[in-house]
Amino acid sequence: MIKRILVTYASRTGSTIGVAQAIAAVLTESGAQVDVVPMPEVKELSAYQAVVAGSPIQGGAWLPEAMEFMRIHKNALNQKPFAAFLTCMTLTMGNGKYRSHVATFLQPVRDLVKPRSEGLFAGALDISRIPSLADRIKFRLSVLFGVWREGDQRDWNAIRAWAATLPKVLS
Repeated sequence: MIKRILVTYASRTGSTIGVAQAIAAVLTESGAQVDVVPMPEVKELSAYQAVVAGSPIQGGAWLPEAMEFMRIHKNALNQKPFAAFLTCMTLTMGNGKYRSHVATFLQPVRDLVKPRSEGLFAGALDISRIPSLADRIKFRLSVLFGVWREGDQRDWNAIRAWAATLPKVLS
């Protein structure tokens, strides 16, 4: 049994924070001591027996600060059990048709550290929380043309089910 796990995340609008907290809750219920910390605040990993890290996808990639976390902690992450997750609105399109394509967005992470498990989850789209005016316009047009729906698209049952597999995967 893993004693102490770090669940760390990057986020722009808060959707990925909720996923990280849900994962941490399931891990805590399994008996682990879990810390949930934003990636930029993580200084070292020596106190943890395992790490779960996640980021939303922007432009087909983890956020820059998430990849920076991976580069900084690459050596430590390669010495302990590691799982990765992402949130991506593309997963709401085509009844799962794009899942394998979205999985390729984790390749830069895999190139640094091999995850024992990967969670792929839809996010939430709250256009008012998107910082860039250009991006807000782009998303408004995407919603108008039916590419995405605004609102919370996270599948909490799928998130909790994936998290429930982690104690065994990370031990």
